[in-house]
Amino acid sequence: MRFVSRREFCARLAALTAASVLPGFVKQAGAVQPNIVFVLADDLGWGDLDCYNSRSAIPTPNANRLAEQGMHWTDMHASDAICTPSRYSILTGRYCWRSSLKKGVTEGYSPALIETGRMTVASMLKAKGYYTAGVGKWHLGLGDASKTDYTKPLHPGPTDLGFDYYFGIPASLDMPPYLYFENDRVLEQPTSSTPGSKLRGAFWREGPMAPHFDFQQVLPTVTKKAVEIIHQRASHPSQPFFLYVALPSPHTPWLPRREDEGRSRAGEYGDYVAEEDDMLGELLQAIDKNGFASNTVFIFTSDNGADWRLDDMARYEHRANAEWRGQKADIWEGGHRIPFIARWPGHIRPGSVASQLGCLSDFMATAAAITDTTLPPDAAEDSFNLLPVLLGREKGQVRDSLVGHSWNGMFCVQEGNWKLEEGLGSGGWSSKPEHVDPAPGGPKGQLYDLAADPREEHNLYQERADIVGRLSKLLEQFQRQGYTRPR
Repeated sequence: MRFVSRREFCARLAALTAASVLPGFVKQAGAVQPNIVFVLADDLGWGDLDCYNSRSAIPTPNANRLAEQGMHWTDMHASDAICTPSRYSILTGRYCWRSSLKKGVTEGYSPALIETGRMTVASMLKAKGYYTAGVGKWHLGLGDASKTDYTKPLHPGPTDLGFDYYFGIPASLDMPPYLYFENDRVLEQPTSSTPGSKLRGAFWREGPMAPHFDFQQVLPTVTKKAVEIIHQRASHPSQPFFLYVALPSPHTPWLPRREDEGRSRAGEYGDYVAEEDDMLGELLQAIDKNGFASNTVFIFTSDNGADWRLDDMARYEHRANAEWRGQKADIWEGGHRIPFIARWPGHIRPGSVASQLGCLSDFMATAAAITDTTLPPDAAEDSFNLLPVLLGREKGQVRDSLVGHSWNGMFCVQEGNWKLEEGLGSGGWSSKPEHVDPAPGGPKGQLYDLAADPREEHNLYQERADIVGRLSKLLEQFQRQGYTRPR
């Protein structure tokens, strides 16, 4: 037997302790819960980042560094292929099609979508003693009137859903009204207006606008506010914080700063993604500079696939959605398969890759596991705990199925490598019309074996009626029972 020194024993014990972190782990008395930072890009594709697509035409060194320091997922999905419903699922752990919004998105004057009294990630963490803040694109409706009155306090809004503080814009950067709000108040009323722009990349709708609103400055402004919050939390070291950063990019309008023009080989879109990567770097730098890195779960992902169309691909060699079929809004993989990178030093192994099936709705159950929170039955109905995978402790599949949804309300269900799409066409923007009527004697839907056919080119709907029948019953069960997570 070889005796070891006290120093070596302590080092081994520390390494063993770090490696043995388990879901629902018990923390020592007085230990501070980890901070949680969730950075959500808007329309960033699976193929935009170097760490996912070696042929990307866009420099993304900060996202690459984050992947090197943490884990990136190759089979992560948004719960929907478009903005609003995806964000609903992130904050509630529930599929949005269970809400009043059955397809499409809310607009700048839409009322609040998240139901009053529903538990959110923010309210759950606030109950655990967290300071909860959000910045950026909200896009989940504000107020309770049929048309939001921005001259009045914005209730219900983020501060009614668990956020101690929120600063941002009401909806997408191409939807009026164009203004900033802080907590429940508008900072500057939209007393001016814009005629809008119909250009492909620089598109935004006409409508009311605050006199000093500058489209090009929204991304830097949102980032600056998030960085300020991180710096402020340094004076409250005993209280953990949750920071939700909903970037407005690279959703249209693509308006990169002048200094970012020409940085990519994918036009204004690529330059805008490069600028976004810089903003990600500023957030990471603020976390590191304030000494938060070792006790912060940092997540970077996207709300759906990229809005990168056939004419964009004809103009540039860049493939924003890599080789997946389709784009934002589609039921096909390009619509909802997204980048997802998580870093937690000492817990998540650097440079690791997860090939498990995951969904953004899983964030709530995962955050609950990180903070040792028990979820009630009427919350996070479609949220699975991914913490065992992040910690490298899960050998089996956490999720064996997933329900997807397109812009026009088409459903898909995936189980293992089989994916059933309940209709023909893309269900979104890749095909016109987005829904195709079945031909006489032809298939009524689409069935793909993603292991053998990842590009969804060979429809097996008629050849494998057994699989179609099984997945159809599974989808009906999930829709009828009102939940999918284990109980």
